[in-house]
This record gives sequence, structure tokens and C-alpha cells, in this order.
Amino acid sequence: MTHLGEEDSPVEEKKKPRGIVRESSQIFRRNRALGYVSNHVPAVTRYVQRRRDTLLITCIGRSFQVYTASHMRLLHVSGLHPDEITALATDRLHTYAASNKCIYAWRAGKHIRHVYRGHEGNVHLLLPFGRNLIAVDRKNVLKVWNIPTDDVYLNVPFDEEEFSITALAHPPTYVNKIVLGSRQGLLKILNIKKNTILCTLSHHLQRITCLEPAPALDVMGVGHSDGTIIVLNLKFDTVLITFKQEWGTVSQLSFRTDGPPILVSASGIGHLVFWNLEERKLAGQVQAHERKVTTAICLPSEPVVFTTSPDNSMKIFVFDMSDGGARLLRMREGHTKPPLFIRYHGASGVSILSAGDDSTLRVFSTISESLNKSMGRATYNPKATKKKNHFMYDKNSMPPILEFTADATREKEWDNIAAMHAGIIQTTTWSFHKSRLGDHRLVPQKFYNKNRDDFQAETTSIVASHCGNYVIIGYSTGDVERFNMQSGQHRLSYGGFRSAHEAAVRGLACDNLNQYLVSGCSQGLVKFWPFKDNALKPVAVLRLADGVAQMRHHRESSMVAIGLDSFKIYVVDMDTRVVIRKFVGHTAKLNDMAFSPDSRWLITASMDSTIKVWDIPSSYMIDHFKVQQPCVSLSMSPTGDFLATAHIGLLGIYLWANKTLFNQISLRSIDPNEPAPYVGLPASICDAMDLDDAMQELGIDDVNDNVELGEQIDAQYETPKQLTPELITLSGLAASRWQNLLDLELIKQRNKPKAPPKTPKQAPFFLPTVAGLDLRFDVSNVQTGNTEQSRVIEVSSLNNLTAFGKQLEATATSKDFDSVVQRITQLGPSMVDFEIKSLHPDAGGTRLAMLQFLSLIEHMFGTNQNFELAQSYLSVYLRSHGLSLSESPELVRSLRSVAQTQQAAWERIESKLIYGTGVVAALRNFAR
Repeated sequence: MTHLGEEDSPVEEKKKPRGIVRESSQIFRRNRALGYVSNHVPAVTRYVQRRRDTLLITCIGRSFQVYTASHMRLLHVSGLHPDEITALATDRLHTYAASNKCIYAWRAGKHIRHVYRGHEGNVHLLLPFGRNLIAVDRKNVLKVWNIPTDDVYLNVPFDEEEFSITALAHPPTYVNKIVLGSRQGLLKILNIKKNTILCTLSHHLQRITCLEPAPALDVMGVGHSDGTIIVLNLKFDTVLITFKQEWGTVSQLSFRTDGPPILVSASGIGHLVFWNLEERKLAGQVQAHERKVTTAICLPSEPVVFTTSPDNSMKIFVFDMSDGGARLLRMREGHTKPPLFIRYHGASGVSILSAGDDSTLRVFSTISESLNKSMGRATYNPKATKKKNHFMYDKNSMPPILEFTADATREKEWDNIAAMHAGIIQTTTWSFHKSRLGDHRLVPQKFYNKNRDDFQAETTSIVASHCGNYVIIGYSTGDVERFNMQSGQHRLSYGGFRSAHEAAVRGLACDNLNQYLVSGCSQGLVKFWPFKDNALKPVAVLRLADGVAQMRHHRESSMVAIGLDSFKIYVVDMDTRVVIRKFVGHTAKLNDMAFSPDSRWLITASMDSTIKVWDIPSSYMIDHFKVQQPCVSLSMSPTGDFLATAHIGLLGIYLWANKTLFNQISLRSIDPNEPAPYVGLPASICDAMDLDDAMQELGIDDVNDNVELGEQIDAQYETPKQLTPELITLSGLAASRWQNLLDLELIKQRNKPKAPPKTPKQAPFFLPTVAGLDLRFDVSNVQTGNTEQSRVIEVSSLNNLTAFGKQLEATATSKDFDSVVQRITQLGPSMVDFEIKSLHPDAGGTRLAMLQFLSLIEHMFGTNQNFELAQSYLSVYLRSHGLSLSESPELVRSLRSVAQTQQAAWERIESKLIYGTGVVAALRNFAR
């Protein structure tokens, strides 16, 4: 059974900006949306015999989500539809979704099996009926589709003035017959096989909003827009029972099938009403949602009812109360109204704190929806609100949270979150560990009602100390006060008896060591206060050209980003107390700013619908993009993998993946005044491959298929082996390849096997190989060229030089050391140690090989490449042959030449280091 509420209307197509449309920006790629559970489209259920569980299917816009009823675990999310989903239905094999005048049949929620095209209006009613699918569109045309063949079996148009279809259902045992409800209050029974109207019933001339077959034969429940509920016998056209729902429109009806004769009706203001059919009276009621209940389905043979609502929640109520009433068993919910402020919490980057316009504080997990939780609603009197247990018309409800500050240092010991609310002076505390509203209301003594003379004062800024003990609050009167988070007691007033500022405090920042507090006001004054006692006067004052709009800080780097009323952004160093960067490019009010974890980027959002990324070291803008709705708050993950954004009028939190972590991207400076490319918001898709596959099956290459793609700059940049010959260049090899050479004997002793290796029964034939990481055969002594010559490998009778030693001797005439460097860098630590020790004449080497090895080290020092390898190899060489080197004057002269080359390379680098250190120290002293 499906229905259409009185206020339901076709979803308007959202107009997208014209111009360049991209899937991602230069840095951020769309990932997914969090916090969406349900909307105004009624949900459907399907029992799966294999799982022995019921699947709950809810609509979230252009896709639908599938949950399990047992644990409300999210199984999967469908692919995106071309437009908003207007109706859902399901049968044993498929899930049907109507979108943009088409109906899509999904298998397992991931693969499209059928597409039914032909409706002239948006489809708002769907009913699977055996091998047929019945659909009604806004043109008041009923079509019966043949599911396997995708063709129309029957097309029945109705006159809207006489019979406008608003609901349809199929009574059990009524073969080939369906019941239609109308806006005029009439009922018609249609035989779809013969295309004939069997009869027309009229008992209550009010809009029919829902139809529900009863477990008893020939009985059906009919809900009307004025709250009237009729239990009707279709066979004899007799009204069995009539109820009147005082909560307005009947949005949904459902019968319990587990025993008790209970009829469940849903209202347009969030109530569930239970009617006893035997006693013909009200059995109970519960306020289930804040807004209209669009779904109320009693699961087959279970004492539970499943509900959804446009308030972005889905719930399961169980009938186990002593009086037969229902209580809440499980639920999934998101924000009822759009979030206003979001921040990542903790160092792991898996939890996002979100404060919504519904006065609630929630935690969203980026790992699993089952880890989401609500910390409750802000209220003046928590006990009274809990006792009342009402969602609506709560006089104790506090205004929405505009901004909060949190620190994880002491979250398990006391409240660690402080939040300021719109238009009031009180600051609330919250506990992340306990997931609830705290006990403290932070108000300075001068703002108590008995002492208060300025009733327009309100909280304007807030920041918590890094230690988790204090919270500093700024007010519209210019006061800056410090409170203790554990006790809620007032500890200090900055400025003493006078206010810290003469205008409203717009931003606060506290350093990592609780040394200084930075405050900024709407007059453009930025003051630096000593954090501890005796904060009567600021230690420094910085005057800006315009008033401060907001302030965000990065504690590890001691940088503060200050947004001005003129849409400019200044970056101030808290140590030197000077402006180090100025960014100009936004054309509207700044909404939020966030630093990247490494403090290299500053990400800003504005009311001009753009998000810009500024590179702080180079002072250039390196990325910008435009979104559909302006971003009101953003936060960068502590691990740097995701950017989270919240937007005006949207209930979800959107995640953007940082492409620089898994792709090599060449970033360039961008003119801040050039138009930003449009990027669509992420969808509620867990697996991007599912989205691509679904779009291909739909015949659409991309969500924005008909929009011209912008030019992509694919600049390939290859890192040179050496930036400049004057600098030392390291090899980039793993540290284990060269650091352990001096301790190789100790490592071999520790790794010595306890038992000797077993000899194989049949030893295979081995060819000589070259030592190294790659398997290569040693064919250096094999005769090539004349085939008549002997193929026997020659054995040298003079020395036992290895291939590496022979290559070293060859450099005496060729001077080609690059090939030798390439060969030795491919060897493992054990082979490097063996090759160096084999150079001595006593080990089968020659004096020439030892001399050329020193020439090789001198060559590596001279080119400044592979510097750490040369140092390591020289250490092994001196340890192995140190005593014998003094016996040869030629080797001693070569050693002196190597030492001079090494000293010259180090002096060149040391001079540059000393010069750079001196310049930085001079600038720092000058700034002070």
C-alpha cells in the first residue's frame, strides 16, 4: 500500500549553476554524505527468508538506503537517480524507485534490472502486483507495467475533477483487483485484467490519504484528511468501525498481525495512535516524531511498528508495555534542521561533532552509522524536559548552538565541550564521554539578573584551553571571562574592572602552553593578554584596517587566522605578534576557516558559495571551487584525509577526500578573482563503484551528463635527481640498506639459526649468479662471438676478484664511476660488506681495486649525490682495511684526497645553514 499526504507535492528540481561542472576540485574529491536517514517519501519493508530478517528501505533524496530491522545496520546505499525519488515500492525480487517520470527496478539495491519509461508526469504511487507493477503519475494516469518485458500492459487515464487518485492498495484474495482512493473521497475497485470498474464506494466525502488491507478478508482501513478512520467491508459495502483522530490528517494506517486486534494510525504532527478494534476505543498513543509520520508499518507476525518521518529519523517501537502500549526500541536519526557548526573531535579523525539549528549536539562517525549518537537537546531545565517527553512546544528549549569548543584532554574526567547559543548570555557545557548535556551554565556575576543592566548582551566567541581545565568566553559588551570547566566557577576577568574591549569580542585564541590569550573585536583591535593572573593590561595590541569577524587558530604552529568584515583574511604569528600573510579573494561574508593539520593550508568558506584553499608558505591560492549552497562550517580531519562541510538548508555533513594523499598532484597558483568551477555535493554513496555502475546501466555517463566539462590541467612534474649541484642529495634508499652496515656482524650473530639448514635430497644444477636484489646469471666469463671456440667458463689463475672488483679495476682507464655506483646501490647490506672486504689482496683482491674504491668514494662526494651511502661505505672500508692502508703510500695519498673532498662538501653546506639561521634570528629579534 502506498499513499500521498495532503501536503506532499512533487519535489522541485534544484537549479544548478551554469558553467564549468567538475567531479572534484584540484585538491578535494567528493566522497560521501553523512547524517541522512529519511525524508518525506514513505519507506517500504521486505522480508528476506534467507536472512530471516526484514529489510527497511528509506529514501534520502536521489538514492535510497537499506537497513536491517534486527539491528538497524546499514547494508548498502543505492546508486544515484537522475532526479529526486518520488515513490518507493518493493516485492520479492526488486526495489522500485520512481524518479524523473521513470521507474527503476533495482536488484539487491545495486544493479538496475529494468527501466520503465512512458509517464508524462512524476510518478507518486507504486504498487507491485504479481508480475505487474501499477504506477500512478501526477497527470492522473494509471499504468500497469509488465515487469519482465518492460512494456505497458494497461493504460487507464482518470478525470481529475471526478476522480483524482491519491491512494491504492490490493486486498488479499481479490484476484486481478485493486482499490483506488481519491481526493473526492470515493473508492473504486478496478479489475486490471478486464479494465473495468467493478464498483464505486462513497462513505466519507473527504480526501482519502491512505488505504490498508486488514488481516480479515474483505476488510480494509481507510484514512482521511480530516482525521476520520473507517474500517470498511468491501464485499457488503458496510462500515464496520469509525474512529476520529484528533491529531489531524491520517497519514498512514497499519494492522498488527501478531495477535492483538490493534490498528495503528499516524498523524501529520508526529503522533502514533493505537485503536482497539474489539473494544472500539482508543488503546494508547505516543508522540513518535517531531514532524509528520510518513511511514507506519507493523512488521508481519512481530509486535513492532516501524516509522519514518521528514524529521530525518526512523524508529522501531515494540508493544511490550504492561498496558499494551509501545515504547521506543531502536532508532536512527540525524539533524532535524540543518547543522550550523561542525568540528572533528579527537586525534583519530573518526568523530565529527555537529551542532544543528534544532538545538541538538550530535556525533557522527566516519566509519559506521551505528556509531552515531545524539548528545541531547539544549534546554534550560533538563529534568522538566525529560519528564514532559515532548518534542514540540517545549518552553525550556534553548536557542540553537552557534559555536562550540572542545578538547579531548580531560573528556573522561569532566565536561569537555562548551557551547554558546544564539541571542543569550548563557554558555552550556557538554560531556563527550557521557554523551549528554552537562550540569553547568556559565554566566559571569555581572550578568546575573539582579545585577544586569544590559539585556541585549550575548555570547559572541568561545575557546577552550589546551589543558582542558578552562574555557574563555567573549561577549558582545567587550568582556572576556575565564571559567573552570570542572566546577563551572568564574576564575578571571581580562582587563580587570574594565572590559577587555570597547566593542563586541568576535574571536578568541589560546596558545598551546597557556602563555597568551588573543582576543579580537569588531573595531579591528587584536589584543595579546597574559593567560594567567594579573591580566589587567594586554602585553601587545595589533590594530587592523577593518573589524574582526571571526578568528581561528592552529595551536601547534602558533598561527591565528583572522577574518575581517571586509572579507579579507590575515594570518598572525602569536610569537612575533605580526601579520605574516594577507589573503584577498572572497566577495561575501566569511562563514568559517580551518587550518590543515600541518598548517600549510588555510581553507575558507564564504557566503559567495565558494571554498578556497590558501597555501600559507607561498601566500598563493592553490584551489577553489563553488558549491550549490554556501558552506556555513568546515573542518579538516586531524589526519588530513577528509574535509567535512555543512551547508545552508541541508541536513547532512559532506566529506571531501584529500587527493594529495593518494595521487601526485601538481599545485599551481590561481588568481583569486577568477570564476570558481562548480562542483556538485557528495552523495550518500559508500562505494563509488556502485554509483558508476548504476549510472552506466541507466545510460548516463555522469550525474551531470549534459553539462560541459571544464578543462583539466594535467601537468606532469618529474622530480629531478638533484636540484642543484651545490646541495647534498641523499639516495632515498631505505635506511636498512645502509644504516646497519657497521652492525652487520652483531645482526648475523642474533639471527643465527639454532639448527643447521637441511640439505635437499636432490640438489639442482645451479648457474653462477650476480649478487643483488634482482636474479641475474653471471656470464661474464662465457666466450661470445666465435662459435668454434670452447664454451668452457674460464677460471682466473691470478686473483679471485668478484664482478664488482673487476668493474672497479676497469674504472682506472674508463673513469666511468656511474655504472659502479648503480651496481653497488642495488646490493643488499651483506653483499656490500662482502664486496668491500674482498678488495684486499689477502681476500683475493688487488691494490688497484682498493685504490679505485677510494676514487669511487671521492667521486660520490664530489657530485654530492648519494651522500649518506658514501659515508656508510667509507666507514665499512676503513673498519675492514684500516691497518693495511698505512702500508701503501699511494692509498694514503688517496685517503687524504677523499678527506679534503668530504671537508669541502660539508663546509659548503655548513655555511648555508649558518647563514639561514642567522637571518631567521635577526628577523625574530627585529620583530620583537
